[in-house]
Amino acid sequence: MRIGYNPHKDQIIEPTTYLHHVVMPIYIPHQKDYFKDGLNILKLALESLFKTTHNKTFFTLVNNGSCKAVKDYLDSLQLKGAVHEVIHTTNIGKLNAILKGLAGHDIELVTITDADVLFKNNWQQETIKVFNAFPKVGVVGIVPQFNMFKAHCGNTIFDNFFNKKLKFLPVKSPEDMALFYKSIGWDNTYNKDLLQYSLGIEHKEMNVLLGSGHFVATYKKQQFKEITSYLGYKLGGDSESYLDKAALSYDYWRVTTQNNYAYHMGNVIENWMIDYKIIKEKDSGVYSDFSNKKKIGGFSYIIKNKIFYKLILNKWFSNFFYRWKGLPKTMVTNYNSLKAK
Repeated sequence: MRIGYNPHKDQIIEPTTYLHHVVMPIYIPHQKDYFKDGLNILKLALESLFKTTHNKTFFTLVNNGSCKAVKDYLDSLQLKGAVHEVIHTTNIGKLNAILKGLAGHDIELVTITDADVLFKNNWQQETIKVFNAFPKVGVVGIVPQFNMFKAHCGNTIFDNFFNKKLKFLPVKSPEDMALFYKSIGWDNTYNKDLLQYSLGIEHKEMNVLLGSGHFVATYKKQQFKEITSYLGYKLGGDSESYLDKAALSYDYWRVTTQNNYAYHMGNVIENWMIDYKIIKEKDSGVYSDFSNKKKIGGFSYIIKNKIFYKLILNKWFSNFFYRWKGLPKTMVTNYNSLKAK
């Protein structure tokens, strides 16, 4: 039986005061073997995140079937007000956990991050500066990696093909880039030329590199207006392409900051992670009201992201393209190779 009238019926939700949303899926099923350092790495990641973000940042942690120790830790963070939202699920897969974190919010920017990212100072401010300087950018990564322009950047290269500002730029921190590949278990035999130059766009305010990795990036929320309800992989498969194709549907560019603003820690804790100094930042930053875009037409999508992109990746054409865009001649022939030279 219902008596009376629900006072919330037909009430409009007040606009959010938050400017930035961070979604972190977390899967630490136990504290042994591969996951033995998982909880301590998570604590380092969250501590760095809290110190490097402004007070208009909304935190959503999605527990994707983790053990009780992790669940209790996440609940304690919410209880003391360190995070705004903790969602507990069974192990439904990384991307499905991300989808749960995205739903129900209307915040202009959303950072999707793995639970083993050590954030550096100024990452948030620099990310927002990129969005302000490049209105067509829809995704900003903060960890430069090599060959990023070879994935989901057809529209970016197409739009800038005759732009003299599209060129190979020096990698600002080869040491940090090399550290990333060490963190994902690579040996040291890859082509070191890839640590020296990366395709990017020059700008009077800052330069950016083309492409973005998956493990941490910030998105314009418009891309997720139509959220799918289910992806059929726990990890990998075609699930991560959902995040890539969302940007292309709106003809947004994917880029990464030229400087490195985070570290991938992996699953083994090291002394440098514990000793790394992060300063608690003041609540200041650069904000903007980003205009929305319409979805790109199917014909334009195919031209930019299918036909043209195949041309760019063609071995013969790519050698010409690399020389034209300023890659040193001594590197052109071997630049496509991951093998050590």
